Amino acid sequence: MAKISEIMRDTRVLSVDAEQTVIEDARLMTEFNIGAVPVLRDGNLIGIFSERDLMRRVVAGGRSPAMTKVSEVMTAKPQTISADDDIDECMQLMREAGFRHLPVMEGNKLRGVISLRDIMMRARKTSSTA
Repeated sequence: MAKISEIMRDTRVLSVDAEQTVIEDARLMTEFNIGAVPVLRDGNLIGIFSERDLMRRVVAGGRSPAMTKVSEVMTAKPQTISADDDIDECMQLMREAGFRHLPVMEGNKLRGVISLRDIMMRARKTSSTA
């Protein structure tokens, strides 16, 4: 079975600090064309901020993106997956919990984020070479 680490090989680890504003985070997400970003405090993963959080908790909540800290509107204590886990396990967790993004950890260290898109792209590559 394929492992998450196979998809994560060339992945750049992006994150934001809990004290950054939503507008700073949204600009990072736009610049790198990503739908979610891990939130760190003192180097530790404390949450994840996604496009869904932006729409539900900031826009629909009438909050100012320039004045709101990411830590105020993130999804706290996100479920994570290990770089050593199987892609099938990741897909099952995403399906059951309704996530499209999961932080990937190696012990206590953030390795990156895996998205449903990452998995789908790998599946396309695999099926086209088979």
